[in-house]
Amino acid sequence: MINTKIYKAIYTLAEDLLEADRKGNQEEFDALYAELKAICTDNENSDKDHPEQWETLADFTVDLDEALVIYEKALAKATAINSKDHMSSIAFSMAVLQVEMGEKDAAIQNLQNAKITANKIEDKEFKVEIDELLAKLLAE
Repeated sequence: MINTKIYKAIYTLAEDLLEADRKGNQEEFDALYAELKAICTDNENSDKDHPEQWETLADFTVDLDEALVIYEKALAKATAINSKDHMSSIAFSMAVLQVEMGEKDAAIQNLQNAKITANKIEDKEFKVEIDELLAKLLAE
């Protein structure tokens, strides 16, 4: 279970990052990103470590290769606590980046993993999204 205080801080930072991005304020975006990254590294391997913070950091990482590395870390942490929600959302996000980077086989693998872990979650729309992207890639 994620620490409530940390969750609120991450959620607020995510909203502020989206707003800075929308306004095209790179300086503010960079400062907020650094703050989010600091929360992740400060909490790493402590009882406050959680895949949610790493997934959020990866979501806002502009460099795609770097984002994939952070998603990998988030996925390992989600797998360690067997969080099916996080495992499927992280694998899906990785697949979307991999499609963008032309890594179709890796994307298909991640989508197949996401489909398996999403089997136990409530979000029906998300399951459809996974299935549709997987079907599209397999048809290409």
